[in-house]
Amino acid sequence: MSDLIQNWTNRLDKLNEFDRTPVQKSNFHPLRKFIGLFAGEHVAATEFVIGAMFVIHGVSAGDLIWGLLLGNSLAVLSWAFIVAPIAIKTRLTLYWYLRKIGGPGLSFIYNIANAVLYCILAGAMISVSATAVGLAFDVPTPALTDIYPNSVTWVVITLLVGTVVTVFAVLGFDKVSRFSSVSAPWMFTIFIAGAIALLPGLGKIDSFADLWHVAQTKIWNGIPTPGQEKYGFWHIAFFAWFANLAMHIGLSDMAVFRYAKNWKYGFVSAFGMFPGHFLAWIASGIMVAAVNREMNPGVMAYTAAGVAGALAVVVAGWTTANPTMYRAGLALQTTTPNWPRWKVTAIAGTITTIVAVFPMVFLRLLDFVALYGLILMPIGAVVFAEHWILPKLKIKQYRAEVYKRFINWQALATWVLTLALVFAIPIHIFFKWLPGYFIAQFLYIALVYITDRKSGRQPSASPLVHERN
Repeated sequence: MSDLIQNWTNRLDKLNEFDRTPVQKSNFHPLRKFIGLFAGEHVAATEFVIGAMFVIHGVSAGDLIWGLLLGNSLAVLSWAFIVAPIAIKTRLTLYWYLRKIGGPGLSFIYNIANAVLYCILAGAMISVSATAVGLAFDVPTPALTDIYPNSVTWVVITLLVGTVVTVFAVLGFDKVSRFSSVSAPWMFTIFIAGAIALLPGLGKIDSFADLWHVAQTKIWNGIPTPGQEKYGFWHIAFFAWFANLAMHIGLSDMAVFRYAKNWKYGFVSAFGMFPGHFLAWIASGIMVAAVNREMNPGVMAYTAAGVAGALAVVVAGWTTANPTMYRAGLALQTTTPNWPRWKVTAIAGTITTIVAVFPMVFLRLLDFVALYGLILMPIGAVVFAEHWILPKLKIKQYRAEVYKRFINWQALATWVLTLALVFAIPIHIFFKWLPGYFIAQFLYIALVYITDRKSGRQPSASPLVHERN
């Protein structure tokens, strides 16, 4: 038995994901894999929750459509012009690149925070899958106000689903993207077919005018569920933009795009945004309206498409949780230098599965997504400024690596001060990140400039680490 375990350990240790080194040209991935990854990750379990929550928060039909068009377009541009160019220039993960900029101390703090937040997000998706599996065992989904699990059966189902997700994440980028590529077309079909099947139950539809009337009066009627805040156009636009803030503005998807052949692959994110964060959100809104606004993804999909719908919820949870857990493993891997990525990912999966048992992680998903992106945003601003702006200002880059600093205190101060300032701004949490991003860049550049002037260091515009084109 021990020999068998050792054999599998040795095989897993050979799964090279370029955790600390630039991706080599021979390991670049074709465009189709990125299409499959984005389509699978964003036509996923989150969509069953988010689209339904817009209905519960009383969004009007017009605000929804125009808000989603604007927000998703901005998200695609953020992937294409912010994260992808840095990723193909360095061919490194954000986690390892940050070590050069912020030092091992700051990198450790950030990676722990990042991994924990990723685990919570992946846990929410496992919980969504569990709502569908629970239908087979007549297990009621926890209510919107629940914090703790409501039955032992719910706990067991969630743990089993989490185990499957962890196995795929351990196997690495190739297996994650392949699973997403196979699942995405089928899941998208279920979303659309399910919504169409339920529309007649909401009202007579013989023309587009009838459809729009039903949308305005029976689905997105502008009336929030009692106890829920009302959302409008700007809430939707900003949410669609920052729903993946940590990945694009926050630069976490450097882990994905370091395998791309060129920066234009960033536009592939549209294959996730518009099928997933536009059509699938609309479809799930129709579904929740058809079940009297009951926030239960399993029931919504089963009512719409029967067993196929319930199965789609299960798979949708996996396709979101898999790449999210993969990223969490990469983040933790930089803090455990003697551990292989697969082992760290397995531990992250265990933590994630335990988190998933608590229903509040998906029932409070909108607020968590906003908070998650906001917490990590200042570091993305620091890395962007370090990579692009400092050379333009002829300020020396990568001071943590050059001066052998354990922590780049300017970066740490920027992170802390930015969060303190944005949480003090009296605006909705959805809107805080945008002023925060520019505050973070200004603070970092100012702190670096002032300290360099005081120390008498000479400016330098030349890169101090090897970058790969």
